[in-house]
This record gives sequence, C-alpha cells and structure tokens, in this order.
Amino acid sequence: MLAGELRLGGARVVVAERLGRPTGQSRGLGFTARAMESFDQRGLLPRFGDLESSPLGHFGGVQFDYTVLEDAHFGARGIPQSQTEAVLEQWATELGADIRRGWDMRAVTDHGDRVEVTVATPQGERRLTAAYLVGCDGGHSTVRKAAGFDFPGTPATRTMYLADVRGCGLKPRFLGEKLPNGMVMAAPLAEGVDRIIVCPHGTPARDRDETVTFEEVAAAWQRITGEDISHGSAEWVSSFTDATRQVTEYRRGRVLLAGDAAHIHLPAGGQGLSTGVQDAVNLGWKLAAEVTGWAPKGLLDTYHAERHPVGERLLNNTRAQGMIFLGGEEADPLRALLTELIAYDDVKRHLAGSVSHLDIRYDLGPGTHPLLGRRLPPRMLRTAAGAATTTAGLLHQAQGVLLDLADDTELRRDAEGWKDRVVTVTASLDETETRTDPFAGAAAVLVRPDGYVAWTSADGERVTAALERWFGPAAQQATATR
Repeated sequence: MLAGELRLGGARVVVAERLGRPTGQSRGLGFTARAMESFDQRGLLPRFGDLESSPLGHFGGVQFDYTVLEDAHFGARGIPQSQTEAVLEQWATELGADIRRGWDMRAVTDHGDRVEVTVATPQGERRLTAAYLVGCDGGHSTVRKAAGFDFPGTPATRTMYLADVRGCGLKPRFLGEKLPNGMVMAAPLAEGVDRIIVCPHGTPARDRDETVTFEEVAAAWQRITGEDISHGSAEWVSSFTDATRQVTEYRRGRVLLAGDAAHIHLPAGGQGLSTGVQDAVNLGWKLAAEVTGWAPKGLLDTYHAERHPVGERLLNNTRAQGMIFLGGEEADPLRALLTELIAYDDVKRHLAGSVSHLDIRYDLGPGTHPLLGRRLPPRMLRTAAGAATTTAGLLHQAQGVLLDLADDTELRRDAEGWKDRVVTVTASLDETETRTDPFAGAAAVLVRPDGYVAWTSADGERVTAALERWFGPAAQQATATR
C-alpha cells in the first residue's frame, strides 16, 4: 500500500520483500470500514470483486448493529489476506514500484543525509542507499530493531492458534463460543474448509517463530470442545499471542515504521491489517512530498503526531476486548456490564466508531466545523458540468482536493498557485443523495490526499493559509524563493 501511495506522489520506491513468492494463506479475512474507504479512495474496490459488509459486529464478543453510526458497518468480510496482497502488489507494480522478492534486510545505517541498508539477495549481499527507509516488516521488524526504536508494552501471557482446516465438519461459531477450558471460533471459507481460532486457557506464551503443527491445534480444539478433528487436515496453521506493544516514535531521523512494525496487539475485529493500511495512506503522500521537494516544514513529523495516538487507542480497545472475550469467570462482571451498556445508542456509536476507525479525528488546524480533521464521508456528487462522481472518486490520484460547493470564482482564483498539488472541483451534493449533508454550513472544504478534511470555509480562515500549511508555498512563491 505504501509503495503505491509513494508512486502516486511521484517518489521512486524499491520494495525489499523477504518472501520469494506470496504465501497464498488466507490469514486476515477482511478489513474495517475505514480501510475499505481508503481502498475506494484509490479506485481499488472493483479489483476485489463483490464485497460483502455486515451491519452486525461485536465488541469483545458482545454483538450489536454498527449501522447506528451513519456509513458504518463491520467492514468487508471473507476477503482472504492473500487476495488483498495480490490486489495491492499488482496496483503498486502498475504504478511503477520496483518490487524485489527474495531480498532480506540485514542492517541499517542512518547517515543523516541518507540511509543505507544491507540486504541478502538470491544473487548475494547488496547495499542500497535511499533518502528514507520505511519498515513495513511486521511484528518482529528487523528495521525496528536495527534502527534502535523503543518498543514498550506488555508481554504475551498466552498462546492461541489460527488455522484453515479441511474435512473436519465443524458447526459455525462466527462470534466464538466460550467454554470452561477456553474459546473457539469457526467459520466456513469454502466447501469443506473452515477457518478456526483456538484460544485455550492456561497455554503459556511461546516464541512465535516456533513451528506449530496441526496435531497441536487439534489437541487444543479437543481439550476445549470435546470434539476430535484429528482426522482432518490443515492447509496452514499458525500461532499468535496477546502481546501488546507500540514504538515510542514512528520516525527516527530517516527511518520510519508502519503497520505491525510499529504496533502489535491481539487480533480483534480485523483491525491490524486495516490500521497498517491507514498508516501507509497517512504517510505516503507526506513522504512523497518530502522526497519530491514541496513538503512544508514539519509535514513529515505529523505522521507520528497523527498516527501514534490512533495506534495507542487501537491497543487499548484490543486489550479491553481480550479481557472481556478471553477472560475466565473473573471477567464475567465485565461482560455483564458491557452487555447492559451496549443497549444504549451512544455507547453503540462510540464502539462502532472506534472499531470501524470512522471516528478518527486529527488536529488539523483552527476551526469547529464537524468535518474538520475527520475523513471525508462517502457521498454522491454532481459536478458543475453535470457529471456524477463520488467523494472517494475525487481522491483516486492521491492529490489534495479543494471542493468548491458554491461555485466561488474567488476561491478558485486563490487556489490557482497550488494547482500542481491540489485539484479544485466545483460540485454539489447529488439530488438523489438521501444521507445527511456532511458539508452543512461550509461552502468549501480542503481535503488532504489521505481523505481527511484540513479546512472548511465555515471556520473563517482563508484557504490560502491552509494550502500553505499542508501543501507548501504557492508555485510562483516557491519559484521566487528558489
């Protein structure tokens, strides 16, 4: 995802991918509502085929309807991670990303004005020099360790299992079943194939690099459920833990981290993959702006400032869900209390916004309009020329967008100096749009390439100030400065 974002921003990017070929494993089975919107912003959703989203989701196993929050749902379901990886790799390659498989990162040196990495390749050891290095290399990140990032948090207390099993004839347990010896989940993936998650009580934490066997998983399943699945087989098996950690900084000099390299947590609600995708969308345009020379001062530092609090909140909500969902009898009072509270719509809205990631709000400048700092919600628009489009469609090229909702010639003239970085679109809500008007009170909004509203006309500040803050000086001014 980050490689595609960097290419859209005009940066040259090399991806050093340790795996010689994709694993083909399903692993993550979907993504949150906000990650789905992020893919839509780049025109990627059609590549996934028919997507299903469920209005029903859960928090810590307590089910509720996410549509209590407008535009919210429990994300895209049943999309194997292998498909998501294939879609993003093809997209990034089409955009010109240089993806080098079988390249394993070994060492990092930040020279202050450049960063140098040593990689093992099928042809032998190589050295690469680049302006910046981003570690998107997972929970055991080599980049994080080599660059000396601090990674505090809570260690793992238990081991759990994940597998796709064949020929076991399991009944569905979509939201999980709590039993005296643990919790299990099961869901059909294909004819004769089920995804299972097995969370036994009392299983000590183990090194995630240790090999897990189907026999171990089958034994844990039988210990919890009493059902023997040893006659079946597994397409793949894996283990995971409840370790919860986050780096203290997302950037150290010319080295940055994104996704699981920056934060690890109990998988709950499909939030891990989705948060990593959103890290990449937040970082991509900023890093590309820095590399290509138009970034205003401090722009790259806003990556940590904006995404670290999001990661911190993610860790809190997944830890809470783990306590509620996986705890034994001692967690019964928590489950009972949550069941009571979730009957209130305000509580549902809060939890739905948190797990769907639709309630993220960044501090993007002065103002009080409800859209400021929030993502541009999906709406149908009609351009001044009469063409139908969507708010997501305006962001396909990962440029800033100044949405002129009042056919304001002075506004468009003010933005002229940024036309190489910001597209001005005159439009209005489509008359067939029945959802609430998110622009109420604002005749214009400025949207960053990541889809977050950085300015509204309702707040009184001139658009030129916001354009300079997020997109650097106007073209004529920049030329005069050089």
